[in-house]
Amino acid sequence: MTTLFDRYRLGGLDLPNRVVMAPMSRVRAAAGGLATPAMATYYAQRATAGLIVSEGVQPSLIGQSNPSTPGLHTDEQVAAWRPVTDAVHVNGGRIFAQIMHGGRVSHPDTTGLQPVGPSAVAAVGDVFTPNGPRPAPVPRALATAEVPEHARSYAEAARRAVDAGFDGVELHGANGYLISQFLSSNANLRTDSYGGPIAHRIRFAVEAVAATVDAVGAERTAIRLSPGATFWGVEETEVPELYAALLAELARFDLAYVHLEATADEEVLIGLRRAWPGTLVMNPVVPMGPKQTDRAAADHWLGLGAELISFGRAFIANPDLVERLRATLPIAPVDADTYYQGGDAGYLTYSTYQHTA
Repeated sequence: MTTLFDRYRLGGLDLPNRVVMAPMSRVRAAAGGLATPAMATYYAQRATAGLIVSEGVQPSLIGQSNPSTPGLHTDEQVAAWRPVTDAVHVNGGRIFAQIMHGGRVSHPDTTGLQPVGPSAVAAVGDVFTPNGPRPAPVPRALATAEVPEHARSYAEAARRAVDAGFDGVELHGANGYLISQFLSSNANLRTDSYGGPIAHRIRFAVEAVAATVDAVGAERTAIRLSPGATFWGVEETEVPELYAALLAELARFDLAYVHLEATADEEVLIGLRRAWPGTLVMNPVVPMGPKQTDRAAADHWLGLGAELISFGRAFIANPDLVERLRATLPIAPVDADTYYQGGDAGYLTYSTYQHTA
């Protein structure tokens, strides 16, 4: 029987366990989207994970969603990331960069630019800005000729990520951001070859993946998906058919993995597991939902055929999460008030398990 603590070969990487640290925004980057020494410490503290996936990293200025998030679109950003990836590797870890284009989930107060999206339809809710929460603005609908440029931005960021020392990249195709917006049936009202029927709605995701594979290779390329999720007001019709079609197209590329969130019924997710011939990373709970991934949920999905299991919030307060899971030690609670506040508190201040006599 497969366990969380079995080794796994992922492309060119030998993972010592099947625990993945899920991508989580912590908004601690310096001005200019630069990674910091504190970020190097944060990720190095968690290097015992089989694989770390970084927080979302914008591939362009217009792709930035939140303030104080890091980028991979300038030489300075690449240089700032190198001490982070070096720190992870020195501590025995492996790290992918999550490439995240926010699309319509952005604001001119953050970037100085009007956000773009598949259609001129605003996201639902307030977005973070340097001046506090603001209603999501109506994005500018991308012209057909512009869309490939934004698909290629993932690949350009992936090249920079590899140059910065990352072991690979995960395209953020989930949670209502740009790829997810193109998959959507209410954020994407296009009537050209990028909208309408399923074959058109999946086109942007496939083009972004194809460009990234061309840039850095299939074994360094992955994608995260949230079937049926409603983050930022996106809706998707024909969810099983939509994602089966997408996975069938992606199967041509022999990717490092697909990372699924548990945002659909288990029956649908099991069907997608069967449809995907490659490595599956499963996040067994809804991100930011009431439950956190635990050992029972991980074992359940290993039994259903997932090769790797991602843990999110549990990694924030437990830098030694792998050992705590292995030894059935208590999982420390996380302070939600420090998720995004900046500074070292709630970032570098969580300790490994302290045994008492």
